Amino acid sequence: MKGILGRKVGMTQVFTKSGVLVPVTVVEVEPNVVTQIKTKEHDGYEAIQLGFSTKKEKLSNKPEIGHTKKVGTTPKRFLREIRDVDTNNYELGQTIKADIFEVGDIVDVSGISKGKGFQGVIKRHNFTRGPMTHGSHHHRATGSIGTRREKRVTLGHRMPGHMGYEMVTIQNLEIVAVDLDNNIVLVKGNIPGPKKTLITIKSSIKNKGAKNEREELTYYFNEDVIVEVAPSTEEVNSVDINEEIKSSQEDKVE
Repeated sequence: MKGILGRKVGMTQVFTKSGVLVPVTVVEVEPNVVTQIKTKEHDGYEAIQLGFSTKKEKLSNKPEIGHTKKVGTTPKRFLREIRDVDTNNYELGQTIKADIFEVGDIVDVSGISKGKGFQGVIKRHNFTRGPMTHGSHHHRATGSIGTRREKRVTLGHRMPGHMGYEMVTIQNLEIVAVDLDNNIVLVKGNIPGPKKTLITIKSSIKNKGAKNEREELTYYFNEDVIVEVAPSTEEVNSVDINEEIKSSQEDKVE
């Protein structure tokens, strides 16, 4: 098991050399620092604590400053544990970068989902609405919340309430690209949470050590900037393409 903390930037799309479009989520992965190592003899389980996102010292309290000062680093905004790891492979103060994962690795991504406020049972629990005509007064209501036998509301009964803003984990996602220079990891598909939210990327639990063969990428878009990942073997001239389009259109007119 291995993992790293990051921040969700947003979604974009990448293209392979064969021209296949792949939707991906961009995760900004700053170097994480191992701030604590927990062992089974001392804590009852094995885990490492990672610190992410530097925090100003004047905004930190004394326990936060003292905890990170032991490993020779600045206070961190987020501290999270990664369990079931081999603690012998880590040291206090060690820096973990984006290259901990490789292209094709299968991972599980966790984050806080988007909050949707107070919602009814149709949107929150996918209930079916009642008739909308013939004098029906039951349209989008909850319906009966009791039972004939117990005559009380059972525990866990689905009702209107706060929707979203909860920890969600999406399993078996794929690492499409790792950009160590820009501290960016591209994950195939969507991941939970709004932009700038904290994301935890860990090795897949159900498919340990699984890895897919991924075709090399040509480039990806990031804030209207094209970043080349793998140079293409064939150079394409946009002017020539435009001339070919114009000539084909003239031939159709003739």
